[in-house]
Amino acid sequence: MAMVATGMLISAGSSIVSGIIGMGAADAAAEAAAKEKARLSAQLDSLEKSRQEIINPYQDVKDVSGLAKNLSGMITNPYANLGVATQASKFQAEETDIALANTLDTLKETGSSAGGATALAQAALKSKQNISANLEEQEAANEKLRAKGESDMQQMKMAEEQRVQGIQIGEAGRTQELQGKGKAFAFEAREAREQDKIDRVAAQLSGATAQEAQAKADKTGALTGMIGGIASAAGSYMSAGASGAGSKAITFKDNSSSFKPITIPSDRRLKNNIKLIGKSNSGLNIYSFEYINKKFGNGLFQGVMSDEIPINAVIKGNDGYDRVNYSLLDVEFKQI
Repeated sequence: MAMVATGMLISAGSSIVSGIIGMGAADAAAEAAAKEKARLSAQLDSLEKSRQEIINPYQDVKDVSGLAKNLSGMITNPYANLGVATQASKFQAEETDIALANTLDTLKETGSSAGGATALAQAALKSKQNISANLEEQEAANEKLRAKGESDMQQMKMAEEQRVQGIQIGEAGRTQELQGKGKAFAFEAREAREQDKIDRVAAQLSGATAQEAQAKADKTGALTGMIGGIASAAGSYMSAGASGAGSKAITFKDNSSSFKPITIPSDRRLKNNIKLIGKSNSGLNIYSFEYINKKFGNGLFQGVMSDEIPINAVIKGNDGYDRVNYSLLDVEFKQI
């Protein structure tokens, strides 16, 4: 019995030392991960706050309306100042008057009748009427040419205005397009570079968070492993005591200074590779099994199933799984 107790104490002590070391390492890893997480979080916040503002690519486009010269002021009406050929008409009228005077002199010398003079005067009048008609025709033709010239001039001016406007619009559009493309390129390049930084730091932050969580899980695993080791050793010790002549169940005192029996996780749902290997003197089935969650113990164990033993030996844990007080049974819980 003493040898069993000594072995159990050594096993429990080993579990405690291993658990303390594991918890210390996990604490250090968690602290380092938390510091790295805080540093990366601050860096990420700084990067996000320093991101460039969204810009208008066309806000600095300059007016280029003076690039094209308007030549419409040089367009004139070539028919605006047409004159009437009055000199030729005046010469013709003078010739008519001279011819009339000569004819009158001849009539006087020859003693012709007054009827001849009248006919001559009518002919002179007709000649002058033809001269006036010719002047009017010239003036009408000139007016038509002036009107046509004015129309042509207006059309040419409009065409010149359209030409200049087209050049201005085209140049302005090309300038805007080039300036807009240049600024958009610079903006997109900076945005991509800054986003790469943010993505990289965010990934690092996510990694640090995962490391911190893993360290905490490792600490929990070390703690539960230590408790499981102590419980396993205690259970084996009590089982050994219970099988001895006149031995009584052993209880251990916890930190709350109240006494309670050590219980072992024996819920069927916590185990796998379950095999029946024998029966106790009282008829209880004895099984070999492994724990699914290695925090309860790693390796092959011997024990009972909580759903097959007297109810007074079963204690429901806070996690919903059954524990067994082996000190009330004639089955030894041990690692095999």
